[in-house]
Amino acid sequence: MDGGFLHDGGSPQEDGFIAVDRVEKVFHVRKRTGFLRSERRQVRAVDALSFTVARGEMVGYIGPNGAGKSTTIKMLTGILTPSGGRLRVAGIDPSRERTRLAQRIGVVFGQRTTLWWDLPLIDSYRLMHRMYRIPDGRYRENLDRLVELLELGALLDVPVRQLSLGQRMRGDIAAALLHDPEVLYLDEPTIGLDVVSKAKVRAFLRELNAERGTTVLLTTHDLQDIEQLCSRVMVIDHGRLVYDGALAGLHEAGDSERTLVVDLERELPPIEAPPARVVRVEGPRQWLAFPASRSAAPLVARIAAEYPLVDLSVREPDIEAVIARMYAERTSA
Repeated sequence: MDGGFLHDGGSPQEDGFIAVDRVEKVFHVRKRTGFLRSERRQVRAVDALSFTVARGEMVGYIGPNGAGKSTTIKMLTGILTPSGGRLRVAGIDPSRERTRLAQRIGVVFGQRTTLWWDLPLIDSYRLMHRMYRIPDGRYRENLDRLVELLELGALLDVPVRQLSLGQRMRGDIAAALLHDPEVLYLDEPTIGLDVVSKAKVRAFLRELNAERGTTVLLTTHDLQDIEQLCSRVMVIDHGRLVYDGALAGLHEAGDSERTLVVDLERELPPIEAPPARVVRVEGPRQWLAFPASRSAAPLVARIAAEYPLVDLSVREPDIEAVIARMYAERTSA
């Protein structure tokens, strides 16, 4: 897929497992203009949005607060009805056949839970077993597998309200997967989790996608989620898709830089190795910035040959800063 800035949403491919074709969502809100007076105005949360996601893809869907990410997910699950355009998930119109679609999708909202607050975790799973009418054998097999992979065995008899945020998040992910959904929507799945819990959730999602080919659409503010899970990223701003492509291409679009941290045997003048430039020096340690689109290998070889090198490391650019720069460039354009 060719990545880059998108300005006018084209018609998505008909064979897209998730197909969004010039979809719009307009909310009507009232704004107070004076004492006992207000005016009605339109807020366009999603504007002529088009994209496709193939079966088995893991796609990051990112943007600032209010960009339209959650509104998109709610339309894809049938919670909201589009104001215009057309969308399909596995050939199903979500707003028209929400019950049928529910059998084929799983949803995890990081700040809300689908579990029953006062019941032990296992009771929530038993209720979902009945709600989704999962065959007994399939339910037991899936539950055993999810409990093992997400390390939930010691938590099954604990009331949900007593679980930590990380434990509850793992519990929610298991709940969303009990019925073998073909599509998994994740909205901030690692929010508030510690480093260990984040690592466990990411490892599980990678394994799920590799083993079962589950299609995943991930929205998050933790851009390490995107870096570690998704080869494709879509960026939305003011309801419109402004970038769709490879993660590496996002760095190029934002004109980002990688950092080479060099430890020398002794303190020396700033290293000269164009196109890299020294941005910081502390004793024998120097930080060099160079374009993220370039390989680090020639730069490393040159420094190793010309300077008394002890150690070095390459730091990837901060994607959040890349996106911020991209937004700034679009605003000033």
